[in-house]
Amino acid sequence: LRRSGPLSGLRRRARGGKVAACGAQSRWVCSLCSTSRRLVPALSVLGSRQKHSLPDLPYDYGALEPHINAQIMQLHHSKHHAAYVNNLNVAEEKYREALEKGDVTAQIALQPALKFNGGGHINHSIFWTNLSPNGGGEPQGELLEAIKRDFGSFAKFKEKLTAVSVGVQGSGWGWLGFNKEQGRLQIAACSNQDPLQGTTGLIPLLGIDVWEHAYYLQYKNVRPDYLKAIWNVINWENVTARYTACSK
Repeated sequence: LRRSGPLSGLRRRARGGKVAACGAQSRWVCSLCSTSRRLVPALSVLGSRQKHSLPDLPYDYGALEPHINAQIMQLHHSKHHAAYVNNLNVAEEKYREALEKGDVTAQIALQPALKFNGGGHINHSIFWTNLSPNGGGEPQGELLEAIKRDFGSFAKFKEKLTAVSVGVQGSGWGWLGFNKEQGRLQIAACSNQDPLQGTTGLIPLLGIDVWEHAYYLQYKNVRPDYLKAIWNVINWENVTARYTACSK
């Protein structure tokens, strides 16, 4: 994923559904973790910049079948995520023009579009790397130990995150996040495309998209069935790398 714009550090080309947990890769993960919190303040330095672009998936659209079918993945990535990217670019251009004109009213009016589309871009860029055709099972090492410490067991953690995600009213996300101040894992839900860190202060590790576009073509209105299926493609190597980088 290439770095550019106020979401710098967000995009890179993921390879093989894995994220290395050291060196520049760790710095990228930490940068991604803090992106949502910096989104709106960073707009104050908009000038000449490259536009945001849709990141490539680290797998084919059909790679997550039978758990998430190819039609959903194609529409979700090439249409829905692409729309967030395009609309974010438009909103940032309008914001740049408002800054140049000193039009504070226009700057304020653009905040919802920046939050919604910027959040959508952040959330989905995390989501794609949280999934893998070789995923599922349980994490290992320090992440598993942290889950046991903070939730009692992996089974209890899985049950709680599932319940929180199923319980989101309307559209939104279920998240596993890291509380940097307390040094603990926490579960949270965010409405619409609100970015986790900008909303709760938690660093995002694992996000589950519960907008209907993420599952309706396959699971109809039965969100619990989608939640049951998605655990089979969770990329625990990616989640562990995020935890390792952000917990240091």
